[in-house]
Amino acid sequence: MSRIFEFDTADWETAFSGDQRGMALSEIEQGKVLYFPKLGFRIAENEKAFLSPATVGKSKNVSFDAVSGDLHGTGPAVADVEALRSLMARFASQASGLVAKLLPEYGAAAVQGRTSFRPVEAAGRASSWRKDDTRLHVDAFPSSPVQGRRLLRVFSNVNPEGRPRCWRLGEAFEPMAKRFLSSIPAPLPGSGPLLQFFGLTKSRRSAYDHYMLQLHDKMKADLAYQAEADQAPFDFPPSTTWMVFTDQASHAVMSGQFLLEQTFYLPVEAMRDPATSPLKILERLTGRVLV
Repeated sequence: MSRIFEFDTADWETAFSGDQRGMALSEIEQGKVLYFPKLGFRIAENEKAFLSPATVGKSKNVSFDAVSGDLHGTGPAVADVEALRSLMARFASQASGLVAKLLPEYGAAAVQGRTSFRPVEAAGRASSWRKDDTRLHVDAFPSSPVQGRRLLRVFSNVNPEGRPRCWRLGEAFEPMAKRFLSSIPAPLPGSGPLLQFFGLTKSRRSAYDHYMLQLHDKMKADLAYQAEADQAPFDFPPSTTWMVFTDQASHAVMSGQFLLEQTFYLPVEAMRDPATSPLKILERLTGRVLV
């Protein structure tokens, strides 16, 4: 089964047909990657200096908030912070426009989150097994609960040296969840509010967030699963863009450097088919309401 659905547009301002929009909505809600092999994000001449690991400080990425304009994570080598802010604002705007044009049914329900620039090589980076994104996983974050909302992400490879962003794409969400759910205990009563009270989470961790975090960890910890799970490699060359629900599509980032990424948060109720969401699948498999 193909995990990729392609569009041949080369223009961020493309007006998609009704058929294209319908197919995009159906395919992405089934967990597929929407891939734009001709759609590159342009780096201006005065911005090419940012294509260096020195653009970040101690973190692995630069983070931008399109609402406030705040920019975080830059290294001391960045002389023109405003030019970097402008680059990231431009990507945030183009990614938002792409989602609006291709998936208009989501409308204003898709809330724009952080924009990231990742100039550090993904392969060989020292990390704990939990933070090792070269292992298959679905996205879930310990300190940032989503209470069931979807994680929709737009990526663009801006590597100037011709190097791809190399992923592995794993099996569908439901068989993965069935494999690990029986080994995951239910969350302790009252744990969500307590974690928020003590500042360990930015908002209340729901039962859904608990199960998603456990699935993330169980997948990464199981080396047999990493080796044996149904999976396929896929390389995203420079000057390409892709879009996917990373809370649903099992993925691993094997290598690559210089990537732009935009996150959107989508309520399950805004989907065409909420039953395909991780929330509804987990509620059906556990037999309980998780948010």
